[in-house]
Amino acid sequence: MTRIGIIIGSTRPGRNGAAVAQWVYEVAKQRTDVEFELVDLLDYKLPHLDEVYPPSMDQYQQPHTLEWANKIASFDGFVIVTPEYNHSTSGALKNAIDFLYKEWNNKAVGFVSYGSVGGARAVEHLRLIAGELQMADVRSQVALSLFTDFENFSTFKPNDFQRDALNTTLDQVVAWSEALAPLRGK
Repeated sequence: MTRIGIIIGSTRPGRNGAAVAQWVYEVAKQRTDVEFELVDLLDYKLPHLDEVYPPSMDQYQQPHTLEWANKIASFDGFVIVTPEYNHSTSGALKNAIDFLYKEWNNKAVGFVSYGSVGGARAVEHLRLIAGELQMADVRSQVALSLFTDFENFSTFKPNDFQRDALNTTLDQVVAWSEALAPLRGK
């Protein structure tokens, strides 16, 4: 069965990302054709990139890198939940992505973002990164506004239309994950 990881891309105390990712997971798990799993960066104690060799050389030496690599390798695709900090994604998410290479290759990725302008700029940066990692980023995305999808900028209350956007994003991630399976040797 196709496995999709829902990555919580923020580690900030009081983060909105956990609530957003839980919503994504609750909607996603209503599907019976795919298995979804929440992946919280807080559960992986990744320091600033500390591997001697570039990830593309596939010579990981640190135990935390090996644990992270095994988790990411177990998925066929991803939905990344990202905040927008300073017109980009979080440093914690970028660092976690940068630890690995082949584990991301030939997998689909979709984005659920949040911020003052829906996290659109964070996703634009992530799309460039995905291309370098040989990932297929899907067109649809969910862009949540701190002004209209959160109460007092912290209590997550998505507008009803966001669920439709999420289902479209999930459909595309699943379709592309399955289409890319032969390239992953599945």
